[in-house]
This record gives sequence, structure tokens and C-alpha cells, in this order.
Amino acid sequence: MKNDGEILDLFEPAVKKWWLNKFEAYKSINNGYFTPPQRLAIPKIHFGRNTLICSPTGSGKTLSSFIAIINELFRIEKEEGLQNSIYCLYISPLKSLANDIHVNLDEPLTEIKEILKEEGNEITGIRHAIRHGDTSNYEKSKMLKKTPHILNTTPETLAIILNSPKFKEKLKTVQWVIIDEIHALADNKRGVHLSISLERLREITNQEFLRIGCSATVEPLEMVADYLGGYYDDGYKRPVEIVDTRFVRSYDLKLLCPVDDLINKTPKEISEKLYEKLDRLIQTHENTLIFTNTRGGAERVLYNLRKRYPEKYDETNSGCHHGSLSKEKRLELEEKLKSGNLKFATTSSSLELGIDMPYIDLVVQIGSPKSVKTMLQRIGRAGHGIGKVAKGRIIALDRDELLECAVMLKKAMDGFIDKVHIPKGPLDVLIQHIYGIAINGYIELERVKNIVRRSYNYHDITDEEFKILLNYMTASYAGMDEKRIYSKIWYDPDTQMIGKTGKTARAIYYMNIGTIPDDFSCDVYLRGTTIWIGKLDEQYLDRLEKGDVFTLGGEHLKFQYRRGSKVYVDKTSERPNIPSWYSERLPLSYDLGRNILLFKKEAVSKYNAGRLLDLLNEYPLDSNATKSLYGLFNEQILYKGNDSVSTLNKMVVEGHIFDKKMHYYFHSNYGRKFNDGFSRAVAYALSKQYKLGVLVSISDTGFSLEFAKNQKVDIESAVRSLTPENIKDVLKQALDGTNLLKRMFRINATRSLMILRNYIGHKKSAKKQQVSADILISYAKSLDRFAPLEETLREIIEDSLELDNIREVLGEIRNGKLKINVIEVPIPTPMSFGIATLTASDSVLAENKNQLLKEFHQMVIKMIEYEKGISLEE
Repeated sequence: MKNDGEILDLFEPAVKKWWLNKFEAYKSINNGYFTPPQRLAIPKIHFGRNTLICSPTGSGKTLSSFIAIINELFRIEKEEGLQNSIYCLYISPLKSLANDIHVNLDEPLTEIKEILKEEGNEITGIRHAIRHGDTSNYEKSKMLKKTPHILNTTPETLAIILNSPKFKEKLKTVQWVIIDEIHALADNKRGVHLSISLERLREITNQEFLRIGCSATVEPLEMVADYLGGYYDDGYKRPVEIVDTRFVRSYDLKLLCPVDDLINKTPKEISEKLYEKLDRLIQTHENTLIFTNTRGGAERVLYNLRKRYPEKYDETNSGCHHGSLSKEKRLELEEKLKSGNLKFATTSSSLELGIDMPYIDLVVQIGSPKSVKTMLQRIGRAGHGIGKVAKGRIIALDRDELLECAVMLKKAMDGFIDKVHIPKGPLDVLIQHIYGIAINGYIELERVKNIVRRSYNYHDITDEEFKILLNYMTASYAGMDEKRIYSKIWYDPDTQMIGKTGKTARAIYYMNIGTIPDDFSCDVYLRGTTIWIGKLDEQYLDRLEKGDVFTLGGEHLKFQYRRGSKVYVDKTSERPNIPSWYSERLPLSYDLGRNILLFKKEAVSKYNAGRLLDLLNEYPLDSNATKSLYGLFNEQILYKGNDSVSTLNKMVVEGHIFDKKMHYYFHSNYGRKFNDGFSRAVAYALSKQYKLGVLVSISDTGFSLEFAKNQKVDIESAVRSLTPENIKDVLKQALDGTNLLKRMFRINATRSLMILRNYIGHKKSAKKQQVSADILISYAKSLDRFAPLEETLREIIEDSLELDNIREVLGEIRNGKLKINVIEVPIPTPMSFGIATLTASDSVLAENKNQLLKEFHQMVIKMIEYEKGISLEE
């Protein structure tokens, strides 16, 4: 559309009047009545085009999705009346987001209805409701009688509704589906699940419905648009138009370092300066949101700020928000954030998406968020709205993080976003949906294949893969009955029909659908009461003894005893011992890792030209960060030269004898997921070639291999034995017998409905699920391509260990683009300090790790001064 007037003319008179009244005050900010995403998206949606909207938080993208739909619903009601059924599905990854949207919809629907009434129109209004896991049976039954025209739900609940005999009939009128925060679904199995659900919904509607996706940060847009659209029955992609207005917000970004020397300052000194800096930032802003990378970190920051500044911060003006807190505590904090009644709040990732927090004017990230996408998502919570600046400060606490975050901030300013990885062909999710389809009635297998292949995630699934799946689902393998693995469906090869088996199939489906795995956690209660405080990961409870103190929900709790899955505690004022939270740390994105390596090459070139400081001054760094990064490159190059710095064309491997062991430090700065896979493959190649045991430790910046010092090995030869063609098989062999394989087999066996989490009257805990999986995995290995095991290996190798990225790097090694440079060092180089202390970080206290870093650093400085004849200030 050429101008705002043309867009406004698309609206019904009452909707137009409401919009003019509502947004007249924002004309100067928005340069008209619409924000950029609204100006582009509303006409597309109005004219029935599938649309992916990518625009920053607070730019009005969600309203741009809804207003054209609301307008059309009011038109339908006026002209022919709305049926007692659903017209629009709004799907979000979070219940809290669905709740927030539900509240936000009230305003336009109520106010437009009032305008219509004032004009003498008799209308019943547009109904909207929420349905997810917390919805009561009473509310569900009400929806059958008085069905919402707009239903807010989650992927899991949609899958259940598709098999609800009565309620699925209400879906026949669906004309629009909105997927909010699509980036948070597309890269995981929840998004895969949703993708097939949409194709099953298409079978119910018997006509195409409009698909609308919303995200603040996603890349590549074309691939995500393909995911959103899927395919027609004829194999052609459904067209999806892209609204890309990621440029409409301004960012104020800076990297901070609390001290000028991260090596020689003690942890206590660094901590003191960190909290002084946090206090200054909080005091100079109205409302501050502080992100950490773990729940324990969020608890710790809240506790320390309250303890150090009790006259400024207490329970009334500060709080903590994460997924292990009770729903009531989370909702209470969310309401305070919405109303601007908190001076600051700490969180891990739970506030990354979802609720509007209009009063937040600063976001602080402690430690690296590991990707540009995550950083922008978090910092985008500040300055909510067009015309407002999203202000963010990242505080790095070690030199590896400084380097990482410096590149991250610069790439963000350049418009870069890390690419999303979309899983292809997960069999466990497909098993659930085929089971659901069969439960709804007999159906031809060929029709099932057509439905499945319309999904982006399964478009390329082969008939052979369907055969593997059918062999499992029909219990065709010998011995399955003895193992109590029963058929899910029957298949008649003569008629090519399938159908469900068993009278309890529908109940099994309802109680076990979904992709989010159970974990080992225990509920924490205040002793002598029924007050639920939160959850603790079960693995770490074994470390707790009576009298130990930890922090949860901002409260100090003393462990007393455990009964089954319940932990009983007393409140205390004693100093807490923060627990470690399992598997929370985000991995560095592969794309950002490559950009860090690219920066390293430029930094070496600038250093040699005497212009490294000029380069660093182009980045948004404070003086401490600049000094630390200059010192890192200065020490590295003076110690071992240009060839000791990894780049996109050179992978450095340091050999170092330490603690009577041989250590090899790989400077493979491609992220923890890549390094997990690559290190397993290299270690496996070495162990097979030299018959030795290899200890592996991984990080985002690289990994270390450790073995007996008297064993001579050819590292480069071991790496070169890996090729893009053989790496998948090598990883399969390397994974055999590992805890990772066993854990993921349990998760996928449960998703594949081989191990039931819930059965009528019974619930099997994650711990008991693992026992069952450990018993069954040997049997699974004995079979030819057993679907749950096939999917376990696929998920680990392709999704968790980044097979495609490893293949890319191995291809670069083979064609000579990437050289392997093995160097022997008496002391690890400064750029490998983080890798060299990985094993220490698991076995010694932080103070001892810090001492080891100091010792390495002092020895490097002495060697530089001795060999170069120069003096370096420490």
C-alpha cells in the first residue's frame, strides 16, 4: 500500500475509528498511524498472503498480525454472523505469552465492540480464550458450549485438540494461524511437532488457512518462511511473504569489564567491582533487567545486591525469575515488572520471550549470551516500543568472554544474526502423530505420507524411513512382546490401511504427547507446611547433606531431609551455597565462532602493523575491555608468534605436558556443540589408532585431549583421518556405550511411546524411565534400524553435535583451506588458558583455578621477558 490512508480504508468503520483514536498520539513517533511492520504486514494479511514478520520487540508486530484478523471477524459477524467455532489459532511457545496476549486482546475487542454499540449495531462480540496444560476441565467444557473465535494455545495442546472427538470439530472453520516467537520453536522438536500439527489441521479444515509467523530475531528468513509455509500436496512450497523490519529500532550497546586485569585480580576483587558496577547501572536507570546464563547465577546476583546494598534493595523492589520457581512467584514478579514496581530483576532465560515490560530502560547481561540472536532478544526487552532505544550492557568476566562479546556486539551492530538449525525427519515426533492420526480412524498409508510430507521437516522423508517407522509401530521385530514393547497401530499390506490398536490408545496419546523430556528434579517444600518453594535438579541433591544452605526464589534455605521426590527445608539467614544447575549454559553459535576466528585474523594483521588499538576502538568497549583484549593478543603473539593464533584458515593445536600427562589444546573456536562432536571423533580416532584412553574436556573456545605423556601420537594424522564422508559413522561408534547415548535413548524411547511416562493410574518418573531404557537399549542395538535408536543417533549427531558444521570444517581441512598447526609449548599460551584449566574447573575451587591461571600467566610473562629481552607490565 502506498500510504496510511489506503491501509486504514481496508478496515471496517468501527475498527478504523478505534485505530485512529488509539494511535493518533503516536503519529510523530511512527511517522504515521502505523509502525513499519504494521504498514507492511497488515495489507498482506488482509489480502490473504502467508506472512513471516521479523521485527524488534515492541515494534507492533503481534498487533499487525491480529488487527487484520479482528477486522475480518467483525466483518463476518456483521454480514453473516460468526459460527460457534474457532476462526483463529494463536500459538506461542510459552503459557505466559499466551496469557499476556489474551489480556492484550481484551482492549481492542472490547473497545471496538463499544464503538459498534454506540453506532447502534447489535453484535455479540468476538470471543477469545486460552487453552493449555493449566486449563481446567470445567473451562474446557465451557469452550465446547461457547467456543472462542480466537483460541490462544501451545503446540502441545494443539496436538491434543486434534484428537479430541468433539472439540476438533470446532477447528473446521479455522482461517488464520499465528505462530508467535517462531524462532523459539523452529529450531527444536516442539517446532517439528507443531509443523505436523498444522498439516493435520489442514486435513480438518479441508482448505488452506493463512499462516503468520512473528519473531524479533531469526535467520535465515527464507528458510524459516519455508518452515512456516510447508508444502502443498503437489510438492510445491506454499508461498510466504517476508516482512523484514529488523532495522526499525536503535540500540545502545557496550561491553564492560569490571577490572583492568582479569588475570591478576582475585575473584573477590572482581566480584566487588562487578557489584559496584551493577549498582551504578541500576541507580542511573528506572528499571533494570539483569540476565545471567544460569538460574543459580540469577539467584546469586539478587542475593549479593541485596546483601551489599540493603538500604537500596529488598523484597519490595527487587526479585528473581526463572523456571524452577513456583507459578505464583513468577506471576507476582511479572506483574511488578509490567507495572514498573521493581528497581531491578534478575533472570536466566525465562523473561527472554513473552510479557511486555514497558518500564525496563536497561538490560544487563552478565557473561556471554553466546549468540547475537539471544543477545538481541534479551536486550530488546529494554526501551519497549518504536522510537525508544534498546539499551544493553554486557559484562564479561574473563578474557575469552571479552573477545567473544566484542565480536558479538559489533556483528549485531552490522545487522548479523546467527542462522537457525531446523531438525529434519525426527522419527519420534512422527510416531506420535501417526499414532494420533490412526486413533482418529482408519486411513490409507499413502494419505498419511502425503500429510507428513507437506511438513517442511518431513518433506524429504523416504519410503524406507516410513518402513522403519512401521516396523516399530506394528511391533514387527522378534522379541518385542517379551520386552513388553507393544504395537501402536496395525497395518494391512493388502489394503494399505492403518489403524490404532488397543482400547486405551486415546488415553495413552493424551497423557504422553509432546517433546519436552522429563528431568530429574524434586519439589522443595518448607518443612512442616505445604508451601511449595520451587524445584531442584535431582542430580545435585545427592551432594546436599543436612544443614547445607542454598538459595531458591531469593530465599535462603537449609536442607533438612528428602522423602522420595520431595525436599524439606527451613528458612535461614546463614550464608547460602548456590547449587549448580544442570545443562543450562548456552553454547556459542557456530556462525559467531567463525566470525570470532575472522576477527582474530584481522587483529593479528593490525597488531603487526601497530594498529590493534585502532581496531579495538571501532568496537563498543570500555577502557578495561580494550586494555584486556590488547593484552591478550600482545602476550599471545610475543610468546608464540602469529602462527599460534587460530583463524578461519588455521586451527592451532598446542601440545603441553602438565601434571604428568600429555595435553593437546585444540583452538577450535566453533562453539561447544561443534567441539563436543569434533572432540569425540578425534579422541575415538586416537584411541583406535594408538590403543589409549583419552580424557576429553570441551568448551566454546576449543577442547583438550589428555592421555599418558609417554605415548607419542600424530595429532594431525588423526584429524585428517576424519572426512565429511566417514564422520557420521565415526561418531556413531564413538557414542556407543556413552551416558549421552543412554540418556538420549531414554528421552527418545519415551517420545516414541515405547516407555510410557503416564498410563492410566500410573506415572513413571524420569529415574524409572532411565532404568527401563537401560534395560532395553541392548535389545534395540540388536535390531536392524530400530526407530527409537535411529532417532536417538540422528538427534545426537545431527542436532546436538552439529554434523553439518563438522563436515564443513573437515571439508576445509581436506581441500587445504584450513591448516592444522600443531605446536609444542612448555606453558599453555594465553589463548588456551581457558581450555587448559577446564579439567581443573571441575575438581578445584574457583580460587584455585584462578591461582592456576595466575601461575600460567606469570610463567608466560617471564618467558617473554627472557626470550624477547623486554619488560611487560603486569
